[in-house]
Amino acid sequence: MKVAFLDNVHGILQERLSANGYECSELYSITREEILQGSLSDFSGIVIRSRLTIDARLLAALPSLKWIARSGSGLDNIDVEEAEARGIRVINSPEGNRDAVGEHALGMLLSLMHKIHQGNLSVKGRNWLREEHRGEELGSKTVGIIGYGVMGSSFAEKLKGIGCKVIAYDKYKSGFSSDLVEEVTEEEFFSRSEVVSVHVPWTSETKGMVDSQWLSRFTNPIIFINTSRGAVVKTADLLDAIDRGTVRCCALDVIEFEGNSLEGLELDEERKATLDRLLKKEQILITPHVAGWSVESYYKLSSFLADKILN
Repeated sequence: MKVAFLDNVHGILQERLSANGYECSELYSITREEILQGSLSDFSGIVIRSRLTIDARLLAALPSLKWIARSGSGLDNIDVEEAEARGIRVINSPEGNRDAVGEHALGMLLSLMHKIHQGNLSVKGRNWLREEHRGEELGSKTVGIIGYGVMGSSFAEKLKGIGCKVIAYDKYKSGFSSDLVEEVTEEEFFSRSEVVSVHVPWTSETKGMVDSQWLSRFTNPIIFINTSRGAVVKTADLLDAIDRGTVRCCALDVIEFEGNSLEGLELDEERKATLDRLLKKEQILITPHVAGWSVESYYKLSSFLADKILN
């Protein structure tokens, strides 16, 4: 069975596949046009990250394809419905970076609440301002998680022991209440949350989900965290909510203006103006889509894919 690695992933995946008789080819620079022209017509499997979009047209150029392995959790660059209709198995590995995402979300939240990043910059600016950097304890808050899948449950696990109340709402999942989390209705989620962490997939339904109307539904001013996908949030509406006081502060590992490859930003004049506004907000902590990007997750993402492919 021939497998094309279209993106660079940890070598453990190729090592394990090769040991089990797979013929692996590293084709990191192959273009969409080359695939459409038939370059991979005799390949049975492909390994990808985010560089290429695997849509219906591309799938039609892969007549021998049996499976697609996506290193990571998101499947937004794969037409899953079309793949399944063609009998192609779609495999991802959210288990591989769930701990990294959960820890990163918690780290950003604690940095916000205890003003760690601001305090660091203040001291490096040769100021020693104690009262200005008085923090708040997370244990006194109710944390609301929207989307209680692999990532949402990881965040709940990381919150265990801090003492905060954790609630979660998931439109497509129920019966998950445990000693970690209380399952709530949508209305309860909006009325009780003081901290909100988004862990939904990027789909046509969730694109732009966090807009002015959504943010206006919260009873309490919230601390907002997004480690899912940038396009879930309408940035201008989030900034307006900060100006109104509806959102107190926020931590973003992802932003709306990321390109499809997730390796940079795609900006027109309107987006540049919104980005400038975003970057000027002291209440916002931003990291470059690295929540799931740990040393350990790099290995685990490929190891879990190998398990699923071989088993």
